[in-house]
Amino acid sequence: MPKISNKGLKMPESPIRKLVPFAENAKKKGNHVYHLNIGQPDIKTPQIALNAVQKSELEVLAYARSEGSEIYRKKLVDYYKSKNIMVTANDIVVTTGGSEALFFTIGSITDFGDELIIPEPFYANYNGFSIANGVIIKPVVSTIEKGFSLPNIDVFENQITTKTKAIIICNPGNPTGYLYTKEEIKKLATLVLKHDIFLIADEVYREFVYDGLKHHSVMSETGLENHAILIDSVSKRYSMCGARIGCVVSKNKDLIATVLKYAQARLSPPTFSLIASEAALDTPQSYFDAVIEEYVSRRNILITELQKIANIKISKPKGAFYLIVALPIKDADHFAQWILENFQDNDETVMFAPASGFYSTKNAGKNQIRIAYVLKKEDLIRAVTILKLALLAYKS
Repeated sequence: MPKISNKGLKMPESPIRKLVPFAENAKKKGNHVYHLNIGQPDIKTPQIALNAVQKSELEVLAYARSEGSEIYRKKLVDYYKSKNIMVTANDIVVTTGGSEALFFTIGSITDFGDELIIPEPFYANYNGFSIANGVIIKPVVSTIEKGFSLPNIDVFENQITTKTKAIIICNPGNPTGYLYTKEEIKKLATLVLKHDIFLIADEVYREFVYDGLKHHSVMSETGLENHAILIDSVSKRYSMCGARIGCVVSKNKDLIATVLKYAQARLSPPTFSLIASEAALDTPQSYFDAVIEEYVSRRNILITELQKIANIKISKPKGAFYLIVALPIKDADHFAQWILENFQDNDETVMFAPASGFYSTKNAGKNQIRIAYVLKKEDLIRAVTILKLALLAYKS
């Protein structure tokens, strides 16, 4: 029988999606499942984006340009300028979601056996994309006790070898909601310049920053023109996860030229999604003001309810819409499956993402879960109540 490749066998399951069959079985039994496992906002997509697709008069759904339409990239330039990110349309390659942007970037800067340094816990697909490219992740551990703040810069430097190609951060972070300070970004900038490596920043949650704090982009740092790479997406910003439009942004001309070759190989981003994304850039600030207010309210309600559970640890997120919770159990993966298969309260149960899948260090985060607070407040309250009852039943 033909064999599957080693890298295929090493590809990790999604910690977010691997429990879907158990959730579907729970629903077949008549249970309602509160989905805290996936970052799919329930916020409405801006109507201006939906209208653009509905009103389209295209008679042929043709290929788009591999790098994305010029009009979309020029509108992106104006958007980035409003965020103090000064780039040109030629610094941008549009991709099929932020995931493809990451995959193209890793493929463009690494060879088999090269290394990437990433603070963990991190977005689970960084593991998969690295394995698919034959790349080794060198994790730098951040802890829930310290709010997942950036570890001492010496810890990063100690991980750098001749095989190191980049440091990757997610800012604000998935799964932690951590927001890197301007000072932390500057420390990383100094380090990558010293060792002549890339600094990749996944900034897809840029709009969602709370408590009066400000987001600081790596693209705003002077001196990083050849070292900074920005990963972006419309998925979370406009609640357009299904559009699958992202981009790679960099002033490094060789990097952009290489990413474009990957983009040409997959032909083009989806045409209707480009139309929607172009229109979405005209979304007024009032939309984001309302969304941020809603997420802050949800975060606060969620933390208040979680604090009613004994012996847990919570890291208060400063951005995005995720938080990590350490539960008084040994194995959150087992608990996550158990709660879907064996527990319900008034025909309701809950689904969350075990946090171990957001680590590359073996056995790290085993007692942690990631909660996405993308449900309305009353559903969050009910979901935490079920979690509390399930923990009592599970431990007994």
